Amino acid sequence: MYYSQLRAFHAVAVHGGFSKAAAKLNLTQPAISDQVRKLEDRFDVLLFDRRRRAVRPTDLGLRLLEITRRMFEMEGEAVELLTESQVLRTGHLNIAADGPIYVVRLIGTFRKAFPGISISLRICNSGDVLQRLVDYDADIGVLAEVPADTRLKTMQLSQDPVIAFVGREHPWAHRTSARITMAELAGSPLVMREEGSLTRLLIEEEAARFGARLDMVMVANSREAIREAVVAGIGVGVLTLPEFGDDDRLVPLTISDCRRRLTESVVCLAERAHLRLVDVFWTETSRQIAAWQRG
Repeated sequence: MYYSQLRAFHAVAVHGGFSKAAAKLNLTQPAISDQVRKLEDRFDVLLFDRRRRAVRPTDLGLRLLEITRRMFEMEGEAVELLTESQVLRTGHLNIAADGPIYVVRLIGTFRKAFPGISISLRICNSGDVLQRLVDYDADIGVLAEVPADTRLKTMQLSQDPVIAFVGREHPWAHRTSARITMAELAGSPLVMREEGSLTRLLIEEEAARFGARLDMVMVANSREAIREAVVAGIGVGVLTLPEFGDDDRLVPLTISDCRRRLTESVVCLAERAHLRLVDVFWTETSRQIAAWQRG
């Protein structure tokens, strides 16, 4: 009932004059003066001291200003809430990842919560993921072994072991322990990822720790090709456990003395972390990680 009058009073008190208040509210100065006067007349009070050059609230006006500040702050919060709800009904996120394993699961969970948000996903190597973030071509990145960089905000997804695997006809497939050592791995023909792959780098570093050299008989740039090569009997495959997936034709083997694990993380530019869609994806991912850890 008194909203317009209280809004006029608040604007005059905050901006220090009727002219400034009129400009702020996109009204005429007489209209602002009339609203304030009606409020004063209705309750037979004086809200402003008009005798001075500058318009100042009276003691009663200052007390009322404390109330209107809270009133309009709450209004602002309500508008922000409704605006955010509207934003999250539509929008688009660009995501770059070094593999589909984790990111697709994250996208699936996010889309259930926010079905109006469309997503573009590009699979590329870790260097390209970082470059796309820096070039603003990607809002979110998912990659392994994130470098130390103050420009980046990082959240760890997982730490995955590297495993070996063989075809069902291989002698190791019948081991009851389903384990091998680095020495055994180094003594076998291997099917590995291409040079520059983090999985390959990790296993090479572990071999170097034992003073062993790896016998790579085939190099492939996809986990699918590595699996097929192992099924064909070309050699022993090496991948991270999530990359191996589930294939009845193959038998996974723990490398008992391999200590290193491959860390996968979600990344964004710190300067863009406040953007609404980036922030919401980040929050949903944090919840999903917590759910994975509980499960």
